[in-house]
Amino acid sequence: MGKLLYLISCTLDGYIADETGDLSWAVPDEAMVESVTADLANVGTHLYGRRMYESMAVWETDPSLAEGSPAAAAFAENWNRAHKVVFSRTLGDIWTERTRLEREFTVEAFDRVEAETPGDLLIEGPTVTAAAFELGLVDVVSLMVYPVTVGAGTKVFPEGLKLNLRLLSEQRFDRTGMVKLTYETVRS
Repeated sequence: MGKLLYLISCTLDGYIADETGDLSWAVPDEAMVESVTADLANVGTHLYGRRMYESMAVWETDPSLAEGSPAAAAFAENWNRAHKVVFSRTLGDIWTERTRLEREFTVEAFDRVEAETPGDLLIEGPTVTAAAFELGLVDVVSLMVYPVTVGAGTKVFPEGLKLNLRLLSEQRFDRTGMVKLTYETVRS
C-alpha cells in the first residue's frame, strides 16, 4: 500500500488562498516545478475536490502549459499519466481522461481507490483533505511555504486539527525565497 500525500502551496501565515480565493502569490519557478514533479514520481492517483480539479485539469485541456518549460512538460506528462478521482457532490461531469467522480469522501471510497492504485496517492483541495485528516489517513504533509502573508482565507489545515509531525526534509528555493517542508505524520 502506498502513502497518502498532502502537497500544497501556502503562505507563511498558513493559508492556501486569501479570503477572495486569490493565490496569485503562488507563482512557481522552474526549480519548484522540478521538485514537485520528483515528489509525484511514485503517485498513481490524485484525489481532488471540485475546485482543485477544475484548476488542475488545464494540464490536460491546455497543452500550451507544457510548452512553457522542460519542467512544465515533465509535470504535465506526470499529471496526465496519473489517475484522478474527484470527490464532489456538485460537479456535474468530468472532462479529463483517467478521471472518475465520487460523490463523497469516505473510508470505503478511499479504500477502493487505494486498492486500485499502484504507488502513492496525492490529495489536494481543502474540503476533501479535511475529511482525510479527520479520518487519520494522511501519511505525508509537504508544504511549499511562500514568503508572503495574506491575513485570512482558506487555511492549510482544517480548524481544530491536532497533528504530530516529524520533519523528513526541507528544501530552499533561493530565487523565490520559498521553502518546501516535508513531514510524516506520527500516529500514537
